[in-house]
Amino acid sequence: QVQLVESGGGLVQAGGSLRLSCAASGSIFSINAMGWYRQVPGKQRELVANITRGGSTNYADSVKGRFTISRDNAKNTMYLQMNSLKPEDTAVYYCKMGDVRTRNNNVRDYWGTGTLVTVSS
Repeated sequence: QVQLVESGGGLVQAGGSLRLSCAASGSIFSINAMGWYRQVPGKQRELVANITRGGSTNYADSVKGRFTISRDNAKNTMYLQMNSLKPEDTAVYYCKMGDVRTRNNNVRDYWGTGTLVTVSS
């Protein structure tokens, strides 16, 4: 079984920074794409950023230039550095590990349980 553990959320003032982490553990052989999503109550979950195994990245327009996604394949861990935070960034942030291949050759996606980021004005 694969488990995802997110950390780094919290309360920060506008203009501040936070760094989220998402570590996958278990009988993992490889992980394809990794991504961060966020959701505000009453709205659909939206993509914030994703990164391929090779390191290619993609960002939502609303976070370009402020957020940076990265990954450490050796540690099965992904990060999201969030700078110049705005109140509208307030949301629950979820990590997703895509096409996780386990050592018994199963392949599926996994989601974290979410971490709350609150940006005060």
